[in-house]
Amino acid sequence: MTGTNPPTTRRYRGRTAEDRRAQRRERLLAAGLELFGTKGYTATSIEKLCSTAGVSTRNFYEEFTSREALLIALHDRTVTEGMRRILDRLAGLDEAPLAERVEVIAGDYVSATASDARLAKVTYVELTGVSPEVERHRLVWRQRWVEFIVGEANRAVRRGEIPERDYTLSAVALIGALNELVYQHSLADSTIELTAVIGEIRRLTMALTVT
Repeated sequence: MTGTNPPTTRRYRGRTAEDRRAQRRERLLAAGLELFGTKGYTATSIEKLCSTAGVSTRNFYEEFTSREALLIALHDRTVTEGMRRILDRLAGLDEAPLAERVEVIAGDYVSATASDARLAKVTYVELTGVSPEVERHRLVWRQRWVEFIVGEANRAVRRGEIPERDYTLSAVALIGALNELVYQHSLADSTIELTAVIGEIRRLTMALTVT
């Protein structure tokens, strides 16, 4: 042993550099949610994001390589939270029938991703048509949801609740319907309540299980 002391972590006003960086990242994500979710992605510059977040442009590029990267990170966090809520709830519903599981899936996911109008705009509107990179990200998540929905359908098949068939196209159709319904809900002049969207998704899901 040499007797040397371990390096100390530098602090500024009681916060480490890692803490400050994490807080800057959160402020940028919050700025992205506010600006992408109200003004729109194309109308939001990096300078405006930095001004809203109270960080420098240099700080922005320490966290994100581009506006696209910030948009992807914001979407990824939102849909990951939606998936987490569903899985946490379903963990205690192993013996629940399909209709009950569908109610949980539709309600929890739509609430997690669309109860805030800004989240709905980012998740279901602003993500489309941005760039090939963002489109690849969107398609990766779509495939995850297709696999999840097909897995739920196959579970119901094994329990004898629905007919045996390939539910892949039904899953794709359901995802498209969800996107369009939330989009309609998110329009400024819309009178469609989120509860109506959730109810319609439940009905469509159960209808797709009929041969």
